[in-house]
Amino acid sequence: MTRRFAVVAGARPNFVKVAPILRALDERGAEALLIHTGQHYDATMSGSFFEILGLPEAHTNFGVGSGTHAVQPAAVMTCFEKWLGEHAVDAVIVVGDVNSTLACTLVAAKCGVPVAHVEAGLRAFDRSMPEEVNRVVTDALSTWLFTTSADADANLLAEGAEPSRVHFVGNVMADSLFSVLDRARLRRPWDGLDLPDRFGLVTLHRPALVDDPDRLLDVLAAIGDAGGDLPFIFPVHPRTLATLQSASVDLGTIRLIDPLDYLDFLAVQERAAVVVTDSGGVQEETSLLGTWCVTIRENTERPVTVTLGTNSLVGFDLDQLRLAVTTALARPEPGPADIPLWDGHAAERIAEVLVNGELPRPTFIPPRLRATSGNGLDAMFSS
Repeated sequence: MTRRFAVVAGARPNFVKVAPILRALDERGAEALLIHTGQHYDATMSGSFFEILGLPEAHTNFGVGSGTHAVQPAAVMTCFEKWLGEHAVDAVIVVGDVNSTLACTLVAAKCGVPVAHVEAGLRAFDRSMPEEVNRVVTDALSTWLFTTSADADANLLAEGAEPSRVHFVGNVMADSLFSVLDRARLRRPWDGLDLPDRFGLVTLHRPALVDDPDRLLDVLAAIGDAGGDLPFIFPVHPRTLATLQSASVDLGTIRLIDPLDYLDFLAVQERAAVVVTDSGGVQEETSLLGTWCVTIRENTERPVTVTLGTNSLVGFDLDQLRLAVTTALARPEPGPADIPLWDGHAAERIAEVLVNGELPRPTFIPPRLRATSGNGLDAMFSS
């Protein structure tokens, strides 16, 4: 009997992660229905990923849009509960730590549908981060916990997860990166920017930084000081751009540009002499691309990028930021990091477990399935 999965994506990083999973499930004869929650809804954030990554058309798009950490998950939960009550699936697959991940996990768990969490066990040990709360709750409710690194396994086991639920499979982000890297290397988005051969990249988006104009301007000034004459490009979100424009200050060698699509962004990351970021995904991508990365955060849920990769944490200490950027620019290129199982085959390992492994039986049958089927269990696991 063909197994059927709902695969949830809503924010820009999710599409990079679900693309190889969808392919691996399809190659094994499973049916995978892509659920687009619409958490990010403009073409730059999500639409271009469908073409670049070869994603199938979404089975549905909830189009929930922006909202607070109460409003947005509630909108996703309302839509997904209705959808799940009308569609029989063997399991729900969620990725990462965004609000859509949390919302769909809660709904599936309450409906008795098992959940597979890809990127489980990542911990920054900072509950002030909304993403950290999403991770912890999602992991507690998931049946399968697919991890990217040994430290994630250790985190889950320390929290009491049964070892049988934990599967070290590697990083699906690497799967997507390797699948498009040759195409990205054909891109030269810097050619139209009148840049020298050597330049840096800035990518900042977290509210703790970009919503505080004084802190953001101090950080950008420190980056410019450390880089000397080196120009930095900063693909900037419209909200952050409005903050900077309202400040009416000279950013010196830091040049603001429009957001880049996935291929252009990978090309720029690989070419850059140094990347300064607050992004979790960029910490991973720069490690695999062999680019020095300086992360403006007090902690990281991806410590393997520090211990085995090319990443360094500086917090919000401007002196440490200047030192890290100066040091990176003075060092030779590091070369791609060799991180266990970040080899482009993580999605295949995930699909093997979900397609060929034993499925748990549901503990609750959604009312619509009981009303429309003579046998709720059969409906839940039918193709």
